[in-house]
Amino acid sequence: MKKIAVVTVNFNTADDTTTFLNSLKYVKISDFILETIIVDNGSKEVFKLPENLIKDNITLIRSEINTGFSGGNNIGIKEALKRGADYVLIVNNDTIVDQDMIANLLKVLESKPEIGVTTPKIYFAKGHEFHKDKYKKEDLGKVFWFAGGYTDWDNVQSIHRGVDEIDHGQYDEIEPIDFASGCCMFFKREVLEKVGMFDDRYFLYYEDADLNERIKHAGYKIYYVPPAILVHINAASSGGAGNVLQDYFITRNKMLFGMTYAPLRTKIALIRESLRLLRNGRPFQKLGIQDYYLRRLNKGTFFEKREKLTS
Repeated sequence: MKKIAVVTVNFNTADDTTTFLNSLKYVKISDFILETIIVDNGSKEVFKLPENLIKDNITLIRSEINTGFSGGNNIGIKEALKRGADYVLIVNNDTIVDQDMIANLLKVLESKPEIGVTTPKIYFAKGHEFHKDKYKKEDLGKVFWFAGGYTDWDNVQSIHRGVDEIDHGQYDEIEPIDFASGCCMFFKREVLEKVGMFDDRYFLYYEDADLNERIKHAGYKIYYVPPAILVHINAASSGGAGNVLQDYFITRNKMLFGMTYAPLRTKIALIRESLRLLRNGRPFQKLGIQDYYLRRLNKGTFFEKREKLTS
């Protein structure tokens, strides 16, 4: 029987992780074995498994330091492969898994040998939409966070198709896509063994875009599977949008990703943009550009500089 390992990372969001684990209790399991690996990624308070959960299929790994989205997931993926998983599902801990999601992702993943990754339709959790006041009450909970994705090479951004749209069945086709969000990616074991895991140089942001590119370059296809449903509370552990963490890591990693994969004209534009940011950018955008050019990657100097500014 095939073994599926679910990998999720907890970083100071114990309540979200508990909600996520409770949703896994209702996953329909037929022809596969399901195991869950939780990486407690340097949380201030050590995460403890709730008493109501069955412990024999859950592995809890504690990292004493925060290794970021890339490092935390890599710890879990390594453990999953070590334990003999045939498939690995990485999924954010601030999500709720539909009972049929894993079975639907697996069905498509096994349908063609060239499919290496599948990803679900993802809704905002009800009341957590970016612009929840603009929707009718009955539409809340059916607003897209992700309905497939693609890379905008002109702006070096990973675009979520359908974001903020109400689901009227407009994205209900199972199809190949350009980009799967790191919020939820379902891998064949062979893909991870051939391509590798997340690149630790990114730490946070763009690491999923990088892995998508490596997967495609290796000859695999990425498929969007709308019968598979996930609900996302959104940005729980990063502190929400518009903060200095995003200023730093998005600015730095956009350079790293773009200068690795983008076409030449885009690379030229990125260099020009970096010079503009060095002159006129916000403080942590400037720091991100400086650290890119000085090759201060992974955590870079973000945490030490932020501590100095807030002490």
